[in-house]
Amino acid sequence: MSADFSARIAGMVLFLVVGIFGGLHLAATLGESPYRYAVIFMLLGALTGLVLTPYLTLWPFRALRRSVRKAPAQQLLAAVVGLVVGLIVAALISFPLSLLGPPLGQILPFVAAIVFGYLGVMIMTMRQFDIVEMVRGQIPSRSGDSRRNGGRWHKPVLLDTSVIIDGRIVDISLTGFVDGEILVPRFVLNELQQVADSSDRLRRRRGRRGLEMLHRLQSDSIAPVRVVDMDIEDARAVDDKLVLLARRLSCPILTNDYNLNRVAELQGVRVLNVNALANAVKAVVIPGEPLTVQIVREGKEPDQGVAFLDDGTMIVVEDGSDSIGEEKDVIVTKVLQTAAGRMLFARLENSVAGGD
Repeated sequence: MSADFSARIAGMVLFLVVGIFGGLHLAATLGESPYRYAVIFMLLGALTGLVLTPYLTLWPFRALRRSVRKAPAQQLLAAVVGLVVGLIVAALISFPLSLLGPPLGQILPFVAAIVFGYLGVMIMTMRQFDIVEMVRGQIPSRSGDSRRNGGRWHKPVLLDTSVIIDGRIVDISLTGFVDGEILVPRFVLNELQQVADSSDRLRRRRGRRGLEMLHRLQSDSIAPVRVVDMDIEDARAVDDKLVLLARRLSCPILTNDYNLNRVAELQGVRVLNVNALANAVKAVVIPGEPLTVQIVREGKEPDQGVAFLDDGTMIVVEDGSDSIGEEKDVIVTKVLQTAAGRMLFARLENSVAGGD
């Protein structure tokens, strides 16, 4: 027997009894025959209980249970603490309010309990991270704890799907540059699992690589890594949920997605871009500097060759198409910085010497 059916039967019996007593009372008031009113109100009560009982009992309980399941433990604890603090403040205020004359002396204490309880819950849930960070800052840091800086924890960082699949976040976290808590929302993990279960071979490999990188991140990272069940009901796209969640938590997003980077910046959300970090730490090369590179393929223009530095920087070598597969000494002639990264242009050293 399902819970809905049991609730309907119990509600039908309860409303049936209430309908009988209500019909008898109405009949006695009007001086009419009690049986007709009792039968009519009994049937109306039974029908009302059969239809409305799940809406009044099971459905609100299930909605509350779903909300509690999705909310993180820290948010639930903050709500409980805020409610307790709000009720304590309301209790202190209720005594002087109860000394007022009726009906204010009976109504205002009840109103104060509702208002201050609500304010306590809202304030604690909205500022939970700031309050927890302030409390943690008062606890002396243990020696050797590399995740603290001056006795305070940094703000958490949200990861998106692209930066997990990219994998460089594992090496970055091992260096200690990310010293805040790394949060992986459940909807990002679900998207990663969908990519890993894709019928397309390339997407499936990317998704499995992302799951492997996430496992390495959890086991090797210096900063704590946590999968959270926070969700945004008002958005469907993963990028939109990330931006809204980052605004709610007042924390940055770690990504290498150019479009997500732009959308987040337009909405005032701080973004930590892995590609920007990689470009910033690349070796500085200036025009006129000699390099030794291996030309690996032809370029887009005639007679051009393409080589790469150890950090992945592409070098376009003029007149290098005849030297594919060979190591050549080149001279950098131009450095071009683009949105995708740094690109170098060079000439073969012997051609520069001949031209000079």
